[in-house]
Amino acid sequence: MKETIQLHKDQYIEELKDFLRIPSISSVNDYKEDVQKAAKWLEGALKKIGMENIEIIQTEGHPIVYADWLHAEGKPTVLIYGHYDVQPAEPLNLWETPPFEPVVRANKIYARGATDDKGQVFIHIKALEAIMDKDGKLPVNVKFCIEGEEEIASRNLPPFIDQNQEKLAADAVLVSDTSFIDKNQPAICTSLRGALALEMNVKTANTDLHSGQYGGGVPNAVHSIVQLLDSMHNENGKVAIDGFYEGVPTPTPELREEVAQIPFDAEKTKKELNMTELFGEEGFTFQERTGIRPTLEINGVAGGFAEEGMKTIVPKEAVAKISCRLVGEQSPEKVYEYIQKHVEKYKPVGAQVDLKQLIKADPVSLDSQDPMIQKAADAYEDVYGIRPLFPKEGGSIPIVEVFARVLDAPVVLMGFGLPSENLHAPNEHFHLDNFTKGIETVCEYLYSL
Repeated sequence: MKETIQLHKDQYIEELKDFLRIPSISSVNDYKEDVQKAAKWLEGALKKIGMENIEIIQTEGHPIVYADWLHAEGKPTVLIYGHYDVQPAEPLNLWETPPFEPVVRANKIYARGATDDKGQVFIHIKALEAIMDKDGKLPVNVKFCIEGEEEIASRNLPPFIDQNQEKLAADAVLVSDTSFIDKNQPAICTSLRGALALEMNVKTANTDLHSGQYGGGVPNAVHSIVQLLDSMHNENGKVAIDGFYEGVPTPTPELREEVAQIPFDAEKTKKELNMTELFGEEGFTFQERTGIRPTLEINGVAGGFAEEGMKTIVPKEAVAKISCRLVGEQSPEKVYEYIQKHVEKYKPVGAQVDLKQLIKADPVSLDSQDPMIQKAADAYEDVYGIRPLFPKEGGSIPIVEVFARVLDAPVVLMGFGLPSENLHAPNEHFHLDNFTKGIETVCEYLYSL
């Protein structure tokens, strides 16, 4: 299989470039037709490799692409999930080459969506093509469920899964939307934090005011939002919102030992990030803070005048974006309520504060010893020559918890990205060695089932 993949590598890359050229940005309405175009492109790619019952299923938002091949009688069924939507490419001036004009440099392909998640989705399509070309059939039954809304929290996929449990029923759900620990250490993620994202809007006066005439005598919206945001953590990095840690489990010695197995070099990280210190919740390591502990982060603050020059005003309005990562039994709904109560309790005099919930997702934990996950580890070891580790991811893929709960099937997070590939950032790229080895690994895995 390795020889076949290498023989067709250039062809695969050209096809991937076609996929990457489509600016399927799900969060911006101007790109709605491009999202539809990406779904249509997938329809053609799945038809080409012999998939059947291909559907582009329209939702209230962006479409879901479904396909299957169900002729392996008595064999397991694998549901392959991925997403074809991408993040916005801004700031465009930081890209070395245009984000939707894919280019290969130093054996990496550069484009928005290269690693998150078009390149990784395409691994599965090419793996099935390689097997079909070799054998004329697949060793297992396969279903595809590829969505166009992952980057906007999969708004319409959960109800689709609920309503189509039989259609999507599988013995394992295979997802490639995660990364290795580093270039030479594959990983199978075994937990994902949940998420809650919200927007805070603070208003004071009905207009910006002259700071000479009114400064010192009226509330300042920017002062107010800074004061509120600062109240949400204590000096030791702990979230200072009553009730926030409800449902957070105390890490067992076994869990802390498993987390400690994941390599981490603090000095290297500081150097790479050009930082003098790391910081977080007291009493926990960096790996624990970013993998198994909950967080509350301020993602952005805006208000007043921030352009070149000076404008002496008392701002009337300020806004902040806040995101939480959740673990254990934390409920996004409950955490949102606790933040509302905190804001009501600590809002400064004269400030009107409005909160708007944007994203919510439950945490999920997976059993690393599940046979479906262990067989994936075997496949990595066969191809890469090293057995993967089982990290706890700090990020969130909201739909993983839904698949695991509704379909009652193990979810295998078989990622091929690298942490350094600038996903969600300018100059996103995907290492082509992992693209070709990923195809080989997926082939090995499906054969092993």
